Amino acid sequence: MASAAPQQQQQATGGGGGGSVSKPGMRKPVFVKVDQLKPGTTGHTLTVKVLSSDTVLQKKGRNPQPLIRAGAGAGQTRIAECLVGDETGAILFTARNEQVDLMKPGTTVILRNAKIDMFKGSMRLAVDKWGRIEVTEPAKFVVKEDNNLSLVEYELVNVVEE
Repeated sequence: MASAAPQQQQQATGGGGGGSVSKPGMRKPVFVKVDQLKPGTTGHTLTVKVLSSDTVLQKKGRNPQPLIRAGAGAGQTRIAECLVGDETGAILFTARNEQVDLMKPGTTVILRNAKIDMFKGSMRLAVDKWGRIEVTEPAKFVVKEDNNLSLVEYELVNVVEE
């Protein structure tokens, strides 16, 4: 019981730097271009146009009975690889479950808090549960398809410091 008291007091006084200073609002998103994406990076916000969408996995759940906590499409796993891009380049985007429905060829989407996953040595863009996909009005740019970042193979090299 004694260990809980300091934590409660710290929260009450705003031990995280809050205090009497007003809480800062959400920071403005910094939009990046496709050619700025690097392996292993996260937190990207970018506007891209969907060029193509290919379903690579469509699997039913193991349990035929509907689960109580399950949502509308919880009994099914869908994964699609979508080629997306902007005026600087293109990259493969891995869409999962409900994201597949949003990623229709020809639509323009804003990917918020996207991350770069590595798959077989090449980059894939993905949005997990912490990110968001928003369909927006059609973009005016022409996608530069000849600069596909997913075709570049990367190799992990361990550097030993002496």
